[in-house]
Amino acid sequence: MYYFASDVHLGLRYGPESSLDRERFFIRWLDEVAPDAEAIFLVGDIFDFWFEYKRVIPKGYSRLLGKFSELTDRGVTIHFFTGNHDKWARDYLSKECGLQMHYGPTEFELYGKRLLIAHGDTQGRRGGILTRLMQYAFHAQWVRCLFSTLVHPDQAIRFGQWWSGQSRKHKNVTHPFRGMDEMQVDYALRYLSSGHEIDYFVFGHIHCAEELALTERSRIIFLGEWIERPTYAVMDPRSRRITLHAYPK
Repeated sequence: MYYFASDVHLGLRYGPESSLDRERFFIRWLDEVAPDAEAIFLVGDIFDFWFEYKRVIPKGYSRLLGKFSELTDRGVTIHFFTGNHDKWARDYLSKECGLQMHYGPTEFELYGKRLLIAHGDTQGRRGGILTRLMQYAFHAQWVRCLFSTLVHPDQAIRFGQWWSGQSRKHKNVTHPFRGMDEMQVDYALRYLSSGHEIDYFVFGHIHCAEELALTERSRIIFLGEWIERPTYAVMDPRSRRITLHAYPK
């Protein structure tokens, strides 16, 4: 089995449930799926804010980081895709926790099917000048180097948590699914029209758990979120299909 999840947003303070409760809950899911997992794909925004200095990482998440290390030490493959909230991950998660890091869209062949997996925040960019400027800043290597050189870790992480909180204040955890109008759908259709053959596009980011047919062959999967209505996806070796599932609290 292959398992997929995204948008856990650990560190986010939301509703009566604490981030620690959500962390323990997500670890429970990892423990349940690990025994028959050929690989686990974590498709971005697992953390609500993550920034690594050369020798400093954010405080917290010790249970999850320990679980990552335990599972990879046992031979479980975990792929970690950076999202817009954990874009500045460096090599800590790979060196210390054994995760296989991905910083952009990546193609895989699983059970004879071709997949393209990405968080989805940069696929078909939209927004105003300020949004595009922020996207550029969070992807530019020189900005990250300057930030890590000039800003003390306490101030950097405080700023990141504030920025993430401000972002959350201006939008709901979930929104109505826009179907063919989602920007990732436009990206997928353009990707197919350029000659690529993809059976499944797998994205996070929009916090909707949905499946949509693009062509007779290709489908797009949105993985949902773990804040209000936890969902994940499974690829079964017998059917070779990806299906979405709710994970009960």
